[in-house]
Amino acid sequence: MLDDRRGLLDADRYEAVVDRIARTMIAAFSAGRKVLWCGNGGSAADAQHLAAEFSGRFLRERRGLPSEALSVNTSAVTAIANDYGYDRVFARQVEAFVHPGDVVVGLTTSGKSRNVNLALEEAKKLGATTIAFTGNGGGPIADIADISLVGPDGYSALVQEVHITLGHIVCDLVEQALLERG
Repeated sequence: MLDDRRGLLDADRYEAVVDRIARTMIAAFSAGRKVLWCGNGGSAADAQHLAAEFSGRFLRERRGLPSEALSVNTSAVTAIANDYGYDRVFARQVEAFVHPGDVVVGLTTSGKSRNVNLALEEAKKLGATTIAFTGNGGGPIADIADISLVGPDGYSALVQEVHITLGHIVCDLVEQALLERG
């Protein structure tokens, strides 16, 4: 039997954190900064999906925004994993690409993905704002990130459904605000 899904997208539970995430990304893009994303497995796919909503477009015509998932360059991922270990695949790229004022988003349904957590720790050292999309109580990443969106408890697919839905809401809010600002 599937979990009862009523209330998973309760607006009161997520409204303030979604607004804070959107405002953080709006400020970064407005200042010419970038948003980088990381995650493993389905969360890597969600990271790529949400990054593409910014670099391409979501619902409205606008300029492309500098956003990328750190899992897309397989040569970098495999070389870093080979030379430094899989735990460093995202942190090493953060070291290479992140500047103060950038945003780094880590997606992990458990909050325990060491490589994602290390990426956010490295990003904070470099002066980036860090955001976690997590679930199941938050895990260690919720304490690392500047902003934590803690989804529901349950299996990974359920948490990822909430992440992508709320991620789309963030995309819409960011796009609307940037278009209004011209």
